[in-house]
Order: sequence, then C-alpha cells, then structure tokens
Amino acid sequence: MGIWQGLSRRKPTGGRLRPNRKKRRFEIAPELQHATIGPGTVKPYRGRGNNRKRRILTADRVNVYDPATRKMQSARVITVRENPANPNYVQRNVITRGAVVETDLGLVRIRSRPGQDGVLNGVRVGGKLPS
Repeated sequence: MGIWQGLSRRKPTGGRLRPNRKKRRFEIAPELQHATIGPGTVKPYRGRGNNRKRRILTADRVNVYDPATRKMQSARVITVRENPANPNYVQRNVITRGAVVETDLGLVRIRSRPGQDGVLNGVRVGGKLPS
C-alpha cells in the first residue's frame, strides 16, 4: 500500500473540503526502503520524467573526505553512532543523510543521500560526536 501525498480532505479550520478530482498516480509517495549496513546492494528505480535513480539497500563502504589532508579514501562502515532523522535508526543501523557512522578511519558524517544518489559519501569529523 502506497503513501498518498495529495491534499487533505479537511480545511485548516477543520471543515470538510470537497475534492474537485480523484487521487492521481503522481501523488503516491515512493516506497520506503532504508539503507542499512551489509554487503553492498543497489537497486535502480524510475523517477518522475523517466529519470533513473539508484537506491542503496545495504552498504559496507563509504567514501570519506578528510578536510585536514584534503584527500578522499574508502573506509569500511562498522556501525551507526548517531542519526538526527530518527533515534530509532541508530538501533537498526539505518544510514541517512546527516547520520554519523563509525568507520575504520574514525567518525564520518554522511553527506550524500543514499536513497537517491546510490553512493555513500561522508566527511570525517573529530574524535568526539558533534553536537
């Protein structure tokens, strides 16, 4: 069952809003599939206008940019330490943009969108968790 993102059937005041048309296919939200830690799996899907996007289902490596040395290198993801999108994502090891993951190079903040970009890019942060 899809999530519908059309207009509400109620006005902001609480009164009933009589729709002038039925639901449309483009108002259906994309399916929820979260990126987690595991062997790398990427799923292609169709965006609006027949554009192709890639969704990460599982990932075990991240491209890490180190601002101190200005170098990019690949690192192995160990676990998710912090996720401001949802505290429950830390327990489930769900990776989203802005999540802080622990790698073999240290803590890394994810800067790409795993559900749309198809790649994990991150920036190395200091030794302690950022506030």
